[in-house]
Amino acid sequence: MKEINMAKVLVNKRKEMGITQDELANYIGVSKASVSKWETEQSYPDITFLPQLAAYFNISIDQLMDYKPQMTKEDIRKLYRNLSADFTSKPFDEVMGNCRKIIKKYYSCFPLLLQMGTLIINHIELLKDPKKSAPMIEEAKALFIRVRVECDDVSITRMALYMEALCNLISNDPNAVLELLNGTVAPALPPESLLASAYQMTGRADEAKSVLQVGIFQNIVVLFNFFPAYLMLCADVPSKFDEVLRRSLVVAESFDMRHLHPGVLVNLYISAAQGYIAQKNHDKALEMLQKYTEIVTSDIYPLHLHGDAFFDHLEGWLDKLDLGTDLPRDEKTIRKSMSDVIVNNPIFSVLSDEQSFQNITEKLQNNFKITSNNIDKKGLL
Repeated sequence: MKEINMAKVLVNKRKEMGITQDELANYIGVSKASVSKWETEQSYPDITFLPQLAAYFNISIDQLMDYKPQMTKEDIRKLYRNLSADFTSKPFDEVMGNCRKIIKKYYSCFPLLLQMGTLIINHIELLKDPKKSAPMIEEAKALFIRVRVECDDVSITRMALYMEALCNLISNDPNAVLELLNGTVAPALPPESLLASAYQMTGRADEAKSVLQVGIFQNIVVLFNFFPAYLMLCADVPSKFDEVLRRSLVVAESFDMRHLHPGVLVNLYISAAQGYIAQKNHDKALEMLQKYTEIVTSDIYPLHLHGDAFFDHLEGWLDKLDLGTDLPRDEKTIRKSMSDVIVNNPIFSVLSDEQSFQNITEKLQNNFKITSNNIDKKGLL
């Protein structure tokens, strides 16, 4: 992650040309000791010497400095993982200070800026104070806008646009969301079917299967992002609500979402419980919360993206994702969030006198405390 690697370039180029440090020093008009310090990273050449050195070795100044203002995907992945862990173990302001230093250092590395903004948004809830979180949302939004405006990679700018809209939504500015997304949904033109056909026509059947599996997997995950929101919108019509929930659970069972991607399934149960609260059907709400608790306190950790016996061609694609198979938040934060969303959710306060709800909250809190202690102990080993 070092940006300037001039020392290595000087050594390599000098040896390629078969000249000594003395000869290089004489050409530039400095002492041999100065060249030695440049090559051992004890100092850098004066800026006025850079054109001379570049011309001498017949390279550009950027090549001479081996300037690398970008981070690799693996570097970004490791950095995100470490900072995500820091957010759960260190003061928020301290971690944000480190984030700002990194952002400033790599301000033209758009994949990094996208992930840094995402990192901030995924840990906003740790602040607990809207007055403190609002400036953080704006800070993340500014990163997304820069990426959207300056980056040439369409896939990255599309994600930045989505995250910018999310920031507006979190900030209770729905009109900005509608304006940014034009208030309409463009027809889906999935490339997977075309790619699969092309691979098949060229005799690459495994690659065709992989492409289609990726398409199916992604669309199922997207579907389970739609289900909870649509379920809540239908809460005012119980019959419609029940049918949406029934169909959602059928799809979940068909693709074994409890094991394939439990993170998206639990959101469905939370929304179902909230919908039943709105309908004053407390028994059904408790049933949904019980199902939620069974999943989040089971052996599903650490949560990560993966395939299964059906999705057996995903590994290569998952590895190429920006964060690999990791989720945007670390395990400790995820576990705490899964407890807080029930225990500290005012919507469920109407159930506080119910013994079954008290059992649920106690189980969730105990699960977080025990697992949190285990995670902390592992971190000390």
